[in-house]
Amino acid sequence: MAMARHWYSSAPVVNGLPLLDEPGFCAAHLVDLYDGESPEAFGVDAGDAGAMLERLHDRSAWPMFTVPLGDGFSIVVHYNSGEEHTSTDYFLVHPGSPDAVLASTDQDRTGPGLCWPELAAILPAPDGAAGVTDPHARLLLLLPVLGDSATPTKAVDAVVEALIAQGGPSECEPLARRLLGGHPMWGARPWSFDADERSWICDGEHSPRQTPLGDHLSPRGRATLEACLNVAEPNA
Repeated sequence: MAMARHWYSSAPVVNGLPLLDEPGFCAAHLVDLYDGESPEAFGVDAGDAGAMLERLHDRSAWPMFTVPLGDGFSIVVHYNSGEEHTSTDYFLVHPGSPDAVLASTDQDRTGPGLCWPELAAILPAPDGAAGVTDPHARLLLLLPVLGDSATPTKAVDAVVEALIAQGGPSECEPLARRLLGGHPMWGARPWSFDADERSWICDGEHSPRQTPLGDHLSPRGRATLEACLNVAEPNA
């Protein structure tokens, strides 16, 4: 199971925000999504990508990234580089509420945790928020959580734009399509919208989204989460 967030309090967690501007970050963070391709596809040197991968999995400094969503919600990304294994855990958090695991690359493989309509809705950061606020950085940081077999053409365009903004080459559409194929641990899965629950539901065997997101919250908390994710029935 994904490491509970309270256990991170005794781990060597460091703020990962400065790493976002370092050469090779995207190529290192997304390495599992383009297995078999070269880091040069991101417009970076393979040596820079390798060095960044070592920093992300440094046992003495575990990077953490906070993606603010508004109304007190955020997605927190934790790199976990323990003695027995390494993983990346993605949590939906809110003060005073239990954390929800969106995805984790630990041995139990948890994901996907977001469909494309939800990820697209949270790309703009709330005004005055702290943490990862650039929409391109938010998209690429959260891509591993995505696993949607029905991503539209505009999703490819958004990833291409993000890659170029982060230093990628102008011709990177094949890479963007590869990255949207889903994490190899869970792949791209079908999603459906449950109008009664007002939640997207994932068909994935390993997905925590087989039940409505926000079930652990109070009615008011769930309503604010729906607002963050801009929940709406498709084509409504």
